[in-house]
Amino acid sequence: MKQVRAKKYLGQHFLNDLDIARRIVESLPTPPAHLIEVGPGMGVLTQFLVERSDVDLHLVEIDSESVAYLHQHYPQLKERIVEGDFLKMDFKQLFPERFSIIGNFPYNISSQIFFKAFENRHQIAYVVGMVQKEVGRRMASGPGSKEYGILSVLLQSFFEVEYLFTVDEHVFTPPPKVKSGVLRMTRNQVEQLDCDERLFIRVVKAAFLHRRKTMRNSLRKLDFNHDAVLHLPVFNLRPEQLSVQGFQELTRLIQDHPRCE
Repeated sequence: MKQVRAKKYLGQHFLNDLDIARRIVESLPTPPAHLIEVGPGMGVLTQFLVERSDVDLHLVEIDSESVAYLHQHYPQLKERIVEGDFLKMDFKQLFPERFSIIGNFPYNISSQIFFKAFENRHQIAYVVGMVQKEVGRRMASGPGSKEYGILSVLLQSFFEVEYLFTVDEHVFTPPPKVKSGVLRMTRNQVEQLDCDERLFIRVVKAAFLHRRKTMRNSLRKLDFNHDAVLHLPVFNLRPEQLSVQGFQELTRLIQDHPRCE
């Protein structure tokens, strides 16, 4: 079968450097028992993953042409190739046990993939993948950085996020217009935040919606007793000045001061 044609609307850029593919696969800290490869394309990572006899590997691919290619070149995975949209998968139904994720993630949905991982954080052990360099830097950045944002805070609440290495444009077909980066997320020991998690997400998103504004201005639309707390020093800060723990403390402060009826 001829090679798969890269489709712009799917954000496909096929990695053609086997050394980099091997490094990505080797970035998994330990061989996970259950592993999902997202967007395998023509199997540049798959060829190294199938060598691991201790890995229960499943492939999720939305492109029917790639699926046909994978069926032809990896017949041993016939029952483990899922044609579908990773973002619409119900992991609790498909993978009742803990699993990990790996992939060269399409640039146009990479942030959504990590939001999906956040939503399913209690099932996930590791995520290793390649994204646009700026996205990877953003997820791994800490407070005080201009790259620090919503994904940084949410993911780092439940994962240790590491930016591993940068990948140049010329190792892809077709080459993208930006550099790529490989990162690794390892689930930490936090099972539940010390605050209302739904409110925490709302606070983080509201704070970074207007990142140049102070918390006092950004969070005014949230439903809490403004008069009781908005005078406190934390509300003088901008969101990039607050750590992950700081956002949890801010969320507790807000939930402890509901609006007076």
